Order: sequence, then C-alpha cells, then structure tokens
Amino acid sequence: MIALIQRVKRADVRVGERVTGEIGPGLLALVCAERGDTEAAADKLLAKVLGYRVFSDAAGKMNLPVSNLDGAGRAGGLLLVSQFTLAADTHSGLRPSFTPAAPPDEGERLFDYFVRRARERHPIVATGEFGADMQVSLVNDGPVTFWLQTRA
Repeated sequence: MIALIQRVKRADVRVGERVTGEIGPGLLALVCAERGDTEAAADKLLAKVLGYRVFSDAAGKMNLPVSNLDGAGRAGGLLLVSQFTLAADTHSGLRPSFTPAAPPDEGERLFDYFVRRARERHPIVATGEFGADMQVSLVNDGPVTFWLQTRA
C-alpha cells in the first residue's frame, strides 16, 4: 500500500458542495491499495503513518508523530483520502497505466479497513469518499511531504 502524507495547517475534502472531511493541524494522507495488498500491508502502513515523526519538537527537530503534535500529548488530525493514481506506472509513454492499482472493489475494501483501523487507533480521523470526484484543499506546513510504501 502507498500513502503520500503531507503535514498541514488545515485540510478539507469536498464532494460537490458537501464537505466530507476536514482537519486542523495534522496529516493529509492520500492512500492507495495496490494489486496483491492485504490487511497486513494496511496495518503496517497505518502504523508508519501514525508513528512517522514529521512534527517539530521544542528544539525544532522533526521528532513528533501526529499522535503527539505538540510534545504534550495533543493529537493532530488525520485526513484520509483514497487516490488510486498513486499506483500509476509511468515508466513508458505519455499516458499512465493504472494496472498496478488494486481493482476498485478490493481498493475500497482495503481503504475502508484502513479507515476503520485508523479510527480505532487515533482520535481525530476524517475521510473523503472512495471513488468520488473530490476536491481537496490544504495549507501545507513546511511544505513537508513523504511517500510511504509497504508490502505485507
């Protein structure tokens, strides 16, 4: 599985005029399931997203995870948005191939599993809508962006 995480001051996702998810300071994670991914891969990726130290500590070092945004235990928001295009094969030609992405039904099952597990482990989780045409707005903090990828 893949997650492109961005440290944000705030972010929201809309489907049409309806806001489906929004957060204050925290992480926006664009999440993609690849062919052959499993729940174990999703769990491994979630652990990495929640534990990745991208927020500054008192000394200004990137040393704090989203679960401890300020060093005093305050959790930041986690906005999860499905994005199958992260699995694109761009090695040849001028048109991406999405063959590496999980089929839609499997991608949705794994994304829903990822969201469910995130809600069990983190207090502030918002989401987009799987398969919808979404508009994502964010204010990058840094910018700080990381590509995380796991295999089971």
